[in-house]
Amino acid sequence: MDRFWEVDAARGVAITMMIVYHFTYDLDTLGGYDIQSTSGHWDLFADVTAGLFLFLLGVSLAISRARTSMTGWRLFGKYLARGLRILAYGMVLTVVFLALGMGVVAFGILHLIGVSIILAYPFLGLRFTNLVLGTLIFAAGQYTMAQDPYSQSFWLLPFGVVPEGVMMPDYRPLLPWFGVVLIGLFFGNVVYGDGRGTAVLKDKAPVLARPLLPLGRYSLFVYLIHQPIIVALLVASGIVDLNLL
Repeated sequence: MDRFWEVDAARGVAITMMIVYHFTYDLDTLGGYDIQSTSGHWDLFADVTAGLFLFLLGVSLAISRARTSMTGWRLFGKYLARGLRILAYGMVLTVVFLALGMGVVAFGILHLIGVSIILAYPFLGLRFTNLVLGTLIFAAGQYTMAQDPYSQSFWLLPFGVVPEGVMMPDYRPLLPWFGVVLIGLFFGNVVYGDGRGTAVLKDKAPVLARPLLPLGRYSLFVYLIHQPIIVALLVASGIVDLNLL
């Protein structure tokens, strides 16, 4: 089945933004360059990057549903297996961060994506309901975060309530971020609900967009390998001392 180049290109943009963010994060955290700590814009940059990823997740779920002939439990099983696989990758990262003493990643972006794929199943065929519900979830999450809620339990992490004093370098709770997935699902159903998409865009990607397409097509693979590559390059260049890791 043909892919939509514009979706792959947009995901490629998100991956590029993520690599830039993590490169500066590594320079700041491992290299001691105080890049992120001296600017208040990097948190916003990270949020925009995550938001683009999650919006495109919703769009991709809409496209996947439009192109499948599965129904009922078979369709749910497809998304359940996919969600659990990505959640398992997230758990691997949890163990790696704990082993390296780099903080707690108990509900990061991969955990969120895995859980969201499963939770999105009842909403796959909805349109404006997803827009309204997604907006409400996002607004509720923003309100919750503004209250700086704390708990002694990790069980409330998916809902935006964090244990006090725990360093969490990657944290994306369902509130508000599942709302972005539902908004993307609304958009995907409106634009790609027939599995063919809009005729406004050309069949072939423009030249400037083509370098982004492989990044978008293999975004999960790039996500899993990019950090080790960045750290290896920083060590090889002498910017980061391997003995200090």
